[in-house]
Amino acid sequence: MTPLRIGNASGFYGDRFDAMREMLTGGELDVLTGDYLAELTMLILGRDRLKDPGAGYARTFLRQLEECLGLAHERGVAIVANAGGLNPAGLATRIRELAERLGLDVKVAHVEGDGLTARHPGSLATHAYLGGFGITACLREGADVVVTGRVTDAALVTGPAAAHFGWGPGEYDRLAGAVVAGHVLECGTQATGGNYAFFTEGGHDLRRLGFPLAELHEDGTAVITKHPGTGGFVDIGTVTAQLLYETQGARYAGPDVTARLDTVRLTQDGPDRVRITGVRGEAPPPTLKVGLNRLGGFRNEVTFVLTGLDIEAKAALVREQMGPALAKVAHVTWDLVRTDRPDADTEETASALLRLVVRDADQGAVGRALSGAAVELALASYPGFHVLAPPGKGSPYGVFEDVYVPHGAVDHVAVLHDGRRIPVAPAQETAVLDASPAPPLPEPLPEGPTRHAPLGLIAGARSGDKGGNANIGVWVRTDEAWRWLAHTLTEGRLRELLPETAELTVTRHDLPHLRALNFVVEGILGEGVAAQHRFDPQAKALGEWLRSRHLDIPEALL
Repeated sequence: MTPLRIGNASGFYGDRFDAMREMLTGGELDVLTGDYLAELTMLILGRDRLKDPGAGYARTFLRQLEECLGLAHERGVAIVANAGGLNPAGLATRIRELAERLGLDVKVAHVEGDGLTARHPGSLATHAYLGGFGITACLREGADVVVTGRVTDAALVTGPAAAHFGWGPGEYDRLAGAVVAGHVLECGTQATGGNYAFFTEGGHDLRRLGFPLAELHEDGTAVITKHPGTGGFVDIGTVTAQLLYETQGARYAGPDVTARLDTVRLTQDGPDRVRITGVRGEAPPPTLKVGLNRLGGFRNEVTFVLTGLDIEAKAALVREQMGPALAKVAHVTWDLVRTDRPDADTEETASALLRLVVRDADQGAVGRALSGAAVELALASYPGFHVLAPPGKGSPYGVFEDVYVPHGAVDHVAVLHDGRRIPVAPAQETAVLDASPAPPLPEPLPEGPTRHAPLGLIAGARSGDKGGNANIGVWVRTDEAWRWLAHTLTEGRLRELLPETAELTVTRHDLPHLRALNFVVEGILGEGVAAQHRFDPQAKALGEWLRSRHLDIPEALL
């Protein structure tokens, strides 16, 4: 069969608006996907729906279709997106209204059954991560547009692939290949040079990156590429980086299949073309992941600017002065960030930042108490007292956690353009998710001279969040570097290099075919991104911090 060309036009709610038109006009496509949902997005949509029961979907997607629905229909490109969020039925209705207004004969279907909020009193948005076979059912019945709620990101690719190639639920190797391709596509331009560790190399035009696409084959293999003439680049490094993003081990579990990331093999297949082969799949785990979002209370913050001499003493004074006002606040965090330099030639570079973050169930405790106490110190504290911005009244924050339910606990349904409802059967075969056995390590490099230098001179990294945990994927580009990395960057060494992880559980997973290590750091993000637990709440730059750390590297690798 001919390959299925699946493109991506969105990696998050707020991604480049023009990407849908660019993908539809830039080259041949069979399916165009869009990923609009993330843990934080579900909370945002939940708050939207509190104000308007008819809301709860990604509004920008509907505006994109106003420009592009006719273009997609003319070119025969199916559109599949999870933009339905908390209200896929509502979004499908709006798209039908749009199509009628534009005079287009477009069949719009949606997938539902992920919503479990009613079963979890007190939650704002609780949704199961569904697989791709609801999308498959819609496309097999002739849908031109399919919108979903909370499906796995890779389901936007596995669903169309199963429809096109006629795959069934038990074809695990093929489905796993599609999952890997979908995982590469899901974050859009992160596969074409965006957020890439070695972005300074190669002289590529990174000003406006093209979005990625996959040429998916019937056997589950794929080629990752992009439209000709678009910015950015696709090579083994960019694909490796995205493969490591937000994964937590060699077994990448989903509702349809567990993909074995330790079987993935990448080869350069020409300019801007990377072939993915060898992917093995296993039966999915017996439970579905459910993302539970709830309001955790209210938070506020103020950043005090400390300039010049006696930085530590200034910080100590203001902390003592603020103490009485904060005595009854549930959670108080102080962070002194030493951005100051001695004998600085600008005031900004002579200044350090003292950041105060407060959280409490009572909005008044983090609003009036904080703002009043901070403002009253304006003429009564350390010399040079000022703040970056006055504190406000306090804003609500969210908490994310994972819970799990059996496959049969959700009513996964494809709702067609004519109102017919097709139930999607739960997985009939499952397997408990076990840790993969550790692969053998390569022979260590022979002893030789070393230089104390940043890890990032030879290693790339990409990091991200999964609830309260962070993952850091680290990879190198030569076999010799892999021999060194595999023996050097242990869990203990990572804790030394990143002291913020010293008291946390760190687990290392080895992926030798990718010359990569994947570390999971448990609890570093507290209650998840919406809780704003740390300076980098989604751990996006945790990998770059690691790359900047110095250790003894063999000179032969530098």
